[in-house]
Amino acid sequence: MLMETNTVQAAPAPQPSKSGLGIAGFVLGIIALAISFLPIINNFSALLAAIGFVLALIGTIACVKGRKSGKGLSVVGVVMNVIAFVVVLATQSMYSSAIDDAFSGTSVAPQPAAEQPATTAPASDDAAGDSQAAAAGNSITLKNGLVLTVDGVVTGLQSYDGKSITQVSVTYQNNGNSQASFNPYDWKAEDAQGAQRSQAFYTDGENELNSGTLAAGGSVSGNLYFEGDVVKVLYENAFIGRGSDVSWNIA
Repeated sequence: MLMETNTVQAAPAPQPSKSGLGIAGFVLGIIALAISFLPIINNFSALLAAIGFVLALIGTIACVKGRKSGKGLSVVGVVMNVIAFVVVLATQSMYSSAIDDAFSGTSVAPQPAAEQPATTAPASDDAAGDSQAAAAGNSITLKNGLVLTVDGVVTGLQSYDGKSITQVSVTYQNNGNSQASFNPYDWKAEDAQGAQRSQAFYTDGENELNSGTLAAGGSVSGNLYFEGDVVKVLYENAFIGRGSDVSWNIA
């Protein structure tokens, strides 16, 4: 007589779940790396990279101990966040150096009269001082070869709500060897009380200055519009937020 035997198979051990912290660190690493090249914004990238690194590292440790799966994703997250943080440090150093080079010395060139040939005045020893101001119609040359000119001023304009508007015409001339940027937010206006303002919205504006880059040898002109009466026009770098190094007295 044959006896029947029942074979009981052991249930497979449950697989550990994916590491949520590792996935979160990986996602933060992608975001941090994507914006690590952008000026100012990459300050936020550094914060994301620091948080992402901690999360991904904790996730990696959990995977190594066998409590969670997804070790590869966590390790990649650690690496990406480290790279993003290094890129932030490198780009900020590069941008800071470029701005310092551009503003470490300036020279003021008077606008030549119509009957005289154009000449360039030599830079004075104190031309790099923050208080250096030229008269309207004069050009200021930055060390990187970018020549800035306040061409003229129109007062007595009015906005749609009756506020006084002042028009300032400016020109960028790139005499350097590399590209240079231009932006209406490079400029501010100062009134007699010392209050400084950025460009105002003016519905009837013409030939308004836009933003972009100039190739070596290129030039661009445009108009800026400011609220109220203006006694001084100031130029500063829009991305770095550096204090105004050059200005024009227009009162």
